[in-house]
Amino acid sequence: MKLTLKEFFAGFLRSRHIGRHLRRLALLDSINDTTVSREVPPTLASTLVAAAHEDSAALLLSLGTHGEGLTEVEADALRAQHGLNEVEHEQPLPWWNHLWHCYKNPFNLLLTLLAVISWLTEDLKAAVVIFSMVVLSTLLRFWQESKSTQAADALNAMVSNTATVLRRNAPRRELPIKQLAPGDLIVLSAGDMIPADCRVLSAKDLFVSQAAMTGESMPVEKFIHQADRGTRNPLEMDNILFMGTNVVSGTAVAVILTTGNSTYFGALAKRVGATDRAVTSFQQGVNKVSWLLIRFMFVMAPLVLFINGFTKGDWTEALLFALSIAVGLTPEMLPMIVTSTLAKGAVFLSRKKVIVKRLDAIQNFGAMDVLCTDKTGTLTQDKIFLARNVDVWGEDCDDVLELAYLNSYYQTGLKNLLDVAVLEHVEIHRELKVGSAFRKVDEIPFDFNRRRMSVVVEGRGQPHQLICKGAVEEVLAVCSRVRHGDVDQALSDELLARIRRVTGAFNAEGLRVVAVAARAMPEGRDVYSLADEQELTLIGYVAFLDPPKESTAPALKALAEHGVAVKVLTGDNERVTAKICREVGLAQQGLLMGNDIERMSDAELAVAVEMTNVFARLTPSHKERIVRILKGNGHVVGFMGDGINDAPALRTADIGISVDSAVDIAKEAADIILLEKSLMVLEEGVLEGRRTFVNMLKYIKMTASSNFGNVFSVLVASAFIPFLPMLPMHLLMQNLLYDISQIAIPFDNVDEEMLKQPQRWQPGDVGRFMLFFGPISSIFDITTFALMWYVFDANTPDHQTLFQSGWFVVGLLTQTLIVHMIRTPKIPFLQSRAAMPLMVMTAIIMAVGIFLPMGPLAHYFKLQALPSLYFVFLPLILLAYMALTQGVKGFYIRRFGWQ
Repeated sequence: MKLTLKEFFAGFLRSRHIGRHLRRLALLDSINDTTVSREVPPTLASTLVAAAHEDSAALLLSLGTHGEGLTEVEADALRAQHGLNEVEHEQPLPWWNHLWHCYKNPFNLLLTLLAVISWLTEDLKAAVVIFSMVVLSTLLRFWQESKSTQAADALNAMVSNTATVLRRNAPRRELPIKQLAPGDLIVLSAGDMIPADCRVLSAKDLFVSQAAMTGESMPVEKFIHQADRGTRNPLEMDNILFMGTNVVSGTAVAVILTTGNSTYFGALAKRVGATDRAVTSFQQGVNKVSWLLIRFMFVMAPLVLFINGFTKGDWTEALLFALSIAVGLTPEMLPMIVTSTLAKGAVFLSRKKVIVKRLDAIQNFGAMDVLCTDKTGTLTQDKIFLARNVDVWGEDCDDVLELAYLNSYYQTGLKNLLDVAVLEHVEIHRELKVGSAFRKVDEIPFDFNRRRMSVVVEGRGQPHQLICKGAVEEVLAVCSRVRHGDVDQALSDELLARIRRVTGAFNAEGLRVVAVAARAMPEGRDVYSLADEQELTLIGYVAFLDPPKESTAPALKALAEHGVAVKVLTGDNERVTAKICREVGLAQQGLLMGNDIERMSDAELAVAVEMTNVFARLTPSHKERIVRILKGNGHVVGFMGDGINDAPALRTADIGISVDSAVDIAKEAADIILLEKSLMVLEEGVLEGRRTFVNMLKYIKMTASSNFGNVFSVLVASAFIPFLPMLPMHLLMQNLLYDISQIAIPFDNVDEEMLKQPQRWQPGDVGRFMLFFGPISSIFDITTFALMWYVFDANTPDHQTLFQSGWFVVGLLTQTLIVHMIRTPKIPFLQSRAAMPLMVMTAIIMAVGIFLPMGPLAHYFKLQALPSLYFVFLPLILLAYMALTQGVKGFYIRRFGWQ
């Protein structure tokens, strides 16, 4: 496959190490539309097809496992044989491979070519300097990226997905996914990631989302047996599960067939492992700025070549000089600066209990201007209390609590905080003798469309009883009768209105209301389905208190002050949501319900989301659609959630935020994991993202403007001076020293004013900035030319070394000082002072710049000592340069703003 030049540069500027930590999701995102997703490698296909059709007992025997799972010894042996359950692209690069990737960028290749040409033309000194520049740049990047990779790996190790494993002669346990081996038996429920390619052994209403593999938008039901014996495509098998997909609802026990690189996902990784996630706004900004400089390089370098070739007659020297100009315009340290700045931000956030899975998510933190958040556990405490258990009319009723307890105890799907609150009433367990007096017959698992779940129990000599628990409206939809005391009444419109008044009153108090209904079922059945959820009798409600966190109100205020609008997206009802919003100080601006969103076109919703900050009764698809529409409106959108219903929105958002206690699919989809579920932590992340962005933009602006100014000066000098104004080696040395001074930028201070509003990439602003501030240095370069020409008589080829030495010092010092002028809109050193590392690096590089022509190395670098009078003019030139830059800066800020 051939790459265009633009693709080549853009590919280089997407750092492999920034993206590596979420390459697994990148791969899943990238294969939705590709034909490769429908093709399974022949060997793997035959293995999966054979497993799908084989009898369960025979399959377990062939895998060397047992109906109760592997023993620890057997699992260890199989893991040693097959390796850890990790796919290839999740492994770190070997150091030699990493070193090669740090070297093989267009800028280093250009420098290497320049070094070879210098060596062939017997300019060994220039060759040594250029080669040293390549080695230093490569090693700096290698060292910095290795540090950031190790830091990111250490942080990622703190957040790992697990699977529930059955081991023979041992209780079921949670194990890290990478510890699984072929033959392991795993228990799956709603919210679980499928950790390997598996065969279903038992299942109850098991629905799996495998859209990432097949493009199917709706969840697919999986069964124990393969119905169509003629099916040969594993992706269409009824009883095969694939690594990387997730359980939407239901429960299952499955046996692992293949792990790691041997899975279908692992096969895809080998075929499209180079696929990156969709380019983020951050990456687009870096690419655009870099291409801006590259376009200048393509214009300036040929101009310098032809001007010097025609005026000086030495085309070889002119070519070397033009290549040096090209190098001078390229931001060769940009990948290292970006990586080190982001890595510093990740380490800072780790101290605040924030785990960064994708480094460039830090910049998106700073650019975020809309934060969409779920309500439960985010605005409210991650602890729900059972406040009331009442009958249909709102009077205390123990029967309701007993039925709710049986439902929560026997359900095996995803136990949420409401179930936990119910199960805390252990006295019910003792009174009912749940473990011995009752037997679970069957279960109809929860899903987000029905918003209810049911269990069927048998006990105390009574017939089977179906107990249903869920959202009030959804439970009412399958009820035909209402119980009050010992009397059951038909559900009439009058009773329905009264029920809604009772539940509405609870909602107005901020209580979450869950309805409980039941129905006696005929004997002789062991299997129940959705069709049995009908003709139920409403027994009453359990109401839960979900109090707001103390930190929520100040956090929302802080986010608002920093330009981040908070929008609440919840599946809960509107009354509870409105009360919580009032308690945390979030002024409600409009309200949209899930049903309203269903009726709206994308164009209508795009207008509505701008005027609304509370959305209630949402399904997962509603949340994802709102996030997508907000992004389409030009916002950088963050989404914070922890449930399976939040996963689509987490994937769609510019920055997905989840918590360590979230379900597997939510953690997998997120870019950032919070170890503490607090909005205050988010506010700190936003500020760190903005610091990171500002420091990266400093380097880009300074490099672009100073390099452009130098090249402009070269064009002027080349046209009028009978010798080269600076040798290629001088330009390269100047560039190298300047780049070294920039290593401290990630540690620089940022003005508080720069943190007040979201920071966005504006590549056009960088181009304008370059055209405004670049020529300022050229004014003083030309002043230096005149000084050397007329005052020090360096106006002939015999005195060109003196001329070149004078401009080398001024050029390096002005280029280094511009760091302090452009790092802040304020007056440098007085109103805004750089961090000590940057101050020290600036001082060292300026001292080295003066030492080179004045010290013993001058001859080696083809420089010479400058007269004492030169150092009388030097501070005047520097002070005038700083004063003019400050003046232009004031005009620029008044006209265009700073950034």
